[in-house]
Amino acid sequence: MLSYLAEFENIFGPFRLFRYLTLRAAFAGLSAMSIGFILGPWIFAKLRQLRAKQAFRGEDEVGILSVLHASKAQTPTMGGLMICVSVIGSALLWARPNVYVYTALIIYLGLTVIGFLDDYLTVSTANSKGLPGRWKLLGQALLTAIALVCLLSVPESASKMRELWVPFYKDVVISEMSLFLLVPFLFLILSGSSNAINLTDGVDGLAIGCTVTVALAYTIMAYVAGNVIISEYLFISYIPGVGELAVVCAALLGASLSFLWYNSHPAEVFMGDTGSLALGGLIGMIAFMVHQPLTLIIVGGIFVMEASSVILQVGSFKLRGGKRIFRMSPIHHHFELKGWHENKVVIRFWILSLIFAMAGLATLKLR
Repeated sequence: MLSYLAEFENIFGPFRLFRYLTLRAAFAGLSAMSIGFILGPWIFAKLRQLRAKQAFRGEDEVGILSVLHASKAQTPTMGGLMICVSVIGSALLWARPNVYVYTALIIYLGLTVIGFLDDYLTVSTANSKGLPGRWKLLGQALLTAIALVCLLSVPESASKMRELWVPFYKDVVISEMSLFLLVPFLFLILSGSSNAINLTDGVDGLAIGCTVTVALAYTIMAYVAGNVIISEYLFISYIPGVGELAVVCAALLGASLSFLWYNSHPAEVFMGDTGSLALGGLIGMIAFMVHQPLTLIIVGGIFVMEASSVILQVGSFKLRGGKRIFRMSPIHHHFELKGWHENKVVIRFWILSLIFAMAGLATLKLR
């Protein structure tokens, strides 16, 4: 919205600064952080007033872990609402509207609704199961279809979004993916990233702290993909207009930092599925649109570790007659049960997340 002030630079010269993507991205991050700090306490107070508490599994299901997390029983959930308001408000304020921005925000808002329904059912029934998994997948499939309709119906994005690029290779691998490949590919990205962050959100500050590093990495990637000079120098895909997603990523970065302020141990609020499902889907959607979806496996290495630990644990339990690989999955609980303090788990995973993000950024040059 404010980007249009650049059209009036003849009236007030400094308005020309709003043409610069870097300036708008910086202000988007600051705005999102400010919105979070201003609205956060009010939203969290309302959640406490409504008794929107997280439902935890009992000792019969998770053993000693329920004792370790007993103090969290009164902590409100659905804090992802604060992140959603901050990101969307800031992005609409600072990004120049185009198909990429609108698609990202539609997917984010849609997944926030799905996550909110899940949290609402969890809170209202005092049952940790919430919305059945098949309904979540159905919602993610519907949003996949909506995203592709948005992207393929606009000439400026239709051809570019059919391309497949992979890390470490300087040429397009598939120049025009068919819908039979494109639909399941995007669905896998959206559902995979969405559910991976959801699994990571198990201890104070872990998921949102790792989201900060991923958001920072994709802020840079979106800017590079939308800059013709830098993208040609690095031999990566140039996508006109996609640089505006750097503003969205910067807003996500700012909102995540403000939420981390309240979610750090001991957490004053949990993001719930309202936050985790939506954050994962937004990151996955942005990764797809900037032609870096497979790089997300590297950048989001912590999320991959968490999801893989669950898959391996379930597979081992079913195929090896009840034998487990980890003491508990997702893997952060394994380290908790080994005796690591919650803060030690979180900080070490943050360090790994930063390393993964830097490794992912390095792939831009290694081609």
